[in-house]
Amino acid sequence: MAERKGDRTRAAILAAARERFAADGYERATIRAIAADVAIDPAMVMRYYGNKEKLFAAAAEFDLRLPDLSAVPRDELGARLIGHFLDRWEDDETLKALLRASVTNEAAAERMRQLFAAQLGPAIAKLTGPDGAPSRAALVATQTLGFALCRYVLALEPIVQMPRATVIAWLGPTLQQYLTGP
Repeated sequence: MAERKGDRTRAAILAAARERFAADGYERATIRAIAADVAIDPAMVMRYYGNKEKLFAAAAEFDLRLPDLSAVPRDELGARLIGHFLDRWEDDETLKALLRASVTNEAAAERMRQLFAAQLGPAIAKLTGPDGAPSRAALVATQTLGFALCRYVLALEPIVQMPRATVIAWLGPTLQQYLTGP
């Protein structure tokens, strides 16, 4: 029974941390505030996660849920991939929180690098073969992360208001070039 309660406490801390990091960003989120959100002593947060960086790393576990691009017609790859990233950015505050934090925090930046290398790199290698896949994945990341930073963190107009179809029309061909070009 104690283990189940411990699991529930750990899950509650993680959920509160995700919300707090998304709302406040890494720098302003505190262990004390996260503990208060769960109505526990801050020492319990430290017991389960050790420190703020480790808690953030656990809270920033994120699955990009990349589609199997090998089933997508070759001339639709860029549009499909940017559409997928739009869905992921718009549906999950955790990825936005990670992006916000990665701008100012090295641990968060490292987590973002790991996330894209571990998930995007292999998906592109499966599609294009291993030669050049890391470079292609990095170029895709420049577009998706740059767009997300401008739209979801900086709230740069007119990017914020740009309709989905327009974003896909602009960024799809760029990703297409990264995926299928030289």
